[in-house]
Amino acid sequence: MNEIQIIIKGIDRLDPIPQVANKVMSILESPDSSVSELAEVIKYDPSLTANILKICNSAYFGLSREINSVQHAVNLLGMNQVADLVLMSSAAKNLKKGQEGYDLKEGELWRYSVSSALLARDLAAKKGQKDNHFVFTAALLKDIGKLVLNQYVADSYEKINALVNEDGLSFREAEKEVIGIDHAELGGMVADKWKFSDKMVNIIRNHHLSEESSISDFETSIVYLADTMCMMMGIGVGCDGLAYRFYQDTIEELDFSQRDFQEIMAGFGEKLYHVEELVSFA
Repeated sequence: MNEIQIIIKGIDRLDPIPQVANKVMSILESPDSSVSELAEVIKYDPSLTANILKICNSAYFGLSREINSVQHAVNLLGMNQVADLVLMSSAAKNLKKGQEGYDLKEGELWRYSVSSALLARDLAAKKGQKDNHFVFTAALLKDIGKLVLNQYVADSYEKINALVNEDGLSFREAEKEVIGIDHAELGGMVADKWKFSDKMVNIIRNHHLSEESSISDFETSIVYLADTMCMMMGIGVGCDGLAYRFYQDTIEELDFSQRDFQEIMAGFGEKLYHVEELVSFA
């Protein structure tokens, strides 16, 4: 078994995304999905049911009566918010761990991933896309490969850093050169092993726009832009955050105005605060 095969084998050490989260993603991708269908999937997962009901009955919502069923909870919160909570809670166990190789302390990768997801959803909405759960989920999970590659980056950091600073490679390109695989490519493998859709796998693999075809793909470009905005705001920067390619043509192709960015960023802090408060109940 060569080193790349050993690295890929490390995918098995991750806590798998629960099957219910996969089902929730499938429901959201279907134009014919319903509130009752979402509730039906969740109610057979005891842990998730307990968390959703705990959130609904928390002081955060301040309801006058107790919520005792998933169906009532989904009716109250709506499909979108419940689905977001399911996906964020499911990903938290992996993403909240510290990533020494990327100089990210405990909780920083999760906060960065959630921030990317919130921004991606708002960016897509600005362009009139009504169903934004796909880009939300792709942005949330785009760096899942870092969880597997973390130790290898830590062990090879000096070589990677030298290629970035002396040879002008991006951090992803330097990972590939030194280790033989990069975190985006590995993230695509994780997504494939967890049986995500082909489209989701492709976005995660290309969220740094590594393949030319990805530059013209709307969803992939939106996830890339959300990632870029996080870096601009100093969220989840770590040792690699400022060492990636910036594609001005992609920004111009998406045709966002300065006002669009200002409006999205103005409401971002409050949304992130609410998400962190909600997920803390789960």
